[in-house]
Amino acid sequence: MTQDQAPASTDTQIVADIQNGQTQAEAELYQKYQARVYYLALRESRSTHDAEDVCAETFLRVLQAIRGSELRSPSALPAFILGTTRNVLYELFSRRRQAGKTTDPEGADLSLPSHEKLFLDSEVQLAIKQTIGWLKPRERDMLRMHFYEELPAEEIARRIGVARERVRLVKSRALQHFREIYRRLDAATGAKKLDTKRG
Repeated sequence: MTQDQAPASTDTQIVADIQNGQTQAEAELYQKYQARVYYLALRESRSTHDAEDVCAETFLRVLQAIRGSELRSPSALPAFILGTTRNVLYELFSRRRQAGKTTDPEGADLSLPSHEKLFLDSEVQLAIKQTIGWLKPRERDMLRMHFYEELPAEEIARRIGVARERVRLVKSRALQHFREIYRRLDAATGAKKLDTKRG
């Protein structure tokens, strides 16, 4: 195995490197968990803008906690990131409630969606399905293998026929393309709903 094909760092190594001031480890943390945080925030907020804000705030807090040695153990990192994401979402809903734009966040069950939220999630799922349909075949395969099948980078590289060190780049481009298409579809859908209300 060459240096270019070195395996991705474990959470233990990432946490240790961040605490030692290595900025590359911060980038690794973001690359490893950004998509999961983004999709959770998108599902709950149904807004790409809010999802991006929640994602940024989540990682800011996570990095602050790691640097301050507030993380119980590296093995708890995934759960800590998830919990932080839910806290940021809760605060978002609280601010919206205070502004009279949403319901009480106590009624927003972020772990077990209500029937209403399940309905709203179905709209998001439909939008995501439509977005995925516009992706290139290799982009669809990349996202499916990474996020649904959770295959290691080596296996993904073998299946799509690229060098292992290019997997991260292909994934980043696929996610960027996904976001761009989703925004366009979301904007088009919003415009149609507005026209319907006017009619």
